[in-house]
Amino acid sequence: MSIKSKVWLVVGVVLVVLLGDQFFKFWIKTNMYLGQEFNVLGNWFKIHFTENEGMAFGMAFGGRVGKLILTLFRITAVVFIGYLFVRFAKQNSHWGFLLAMGLIFAGALGNIIDSVFYGMIFSESSFQMAEFLPQQGGYESMFHGKVVDMLYFPLYEGYLPNWLPLWGGDYFIFFRPVFNIADSAITTGVIIMIIWQKTFFKEAEPK
Repeated sequence: MSIKSKVWLVVGVVLVVLLGDQFFKFWIKTNMYLGQEFNVLGNWFKIHFTENEGMAFGMAFGGRVGKLILTLFRITAVVFIGYLFVRFAKQNSHWGFLLAMGLIFAGALGNIIDSVFYGMIFSESSFQMAEFLPQQGGYESMFHGKVVDMLYFPLYEGYLPNWLPLWGGDYFIFFRPVFNIADSAITTGVIIMIIWQKTFFKEAEPK
C-alpha cells in the first residue's frame, strides 16, 4: 500500500470516528437528561447519559484550575500524536500502526471537543434536555466543558461469592464504566498496537 493510500485510509477513519462520536453526543445532549437511560440489548447494553471532567472513570482533577491544566495537556498530547503520525507516515510505516495512531488521535480529539466547546454551546443537562446555543449562554466557560458518555455494558450484576477474599459478598457490576465512541477508538488503537507490535516493528534482517 502506498504512503498516500495509507494516509487517506487513516484520514477517513479519523473523520468517521469524529463525526460518529460528535453526532451521538449531540443527540444525547439534546434528547436526554443527565442520568436517563434506556435498554438497547436487554439489560446487557444500555444508553446511559452521564458526564465527566475528562479523566478515566469520571474522576476530577484539582477543581477548575486542574480541569484547565488537564484540557491543555490533552491538547498538547493530540498535537504530539499528530506530529508522530506525520513522521511515521513519511517513513512508510505499517498501515496497521498508522491506523492505530489515527484511532487514538480521533478519540482524543473527540473528547477534547467536549472539554473545550460543550460548556459554551450547551445549557445544563440536569433534570432537563440541554439546549444547543442557548440565549443565556452555556453552562460553563471555554476549556471547562464536560465529556459526554453514554455506552454502558453491565454484562453481569450480582453478589460475589462469600468465599472470595476482600470482595466476598459485595455487589458487583461488570462492566461498570460508562464510555463513548471516542474512548472506544482510543482503546481499540492501543489494543491494536499491543497485539500486533511485532508485526509493526519488525527488526531489520541481517544482510
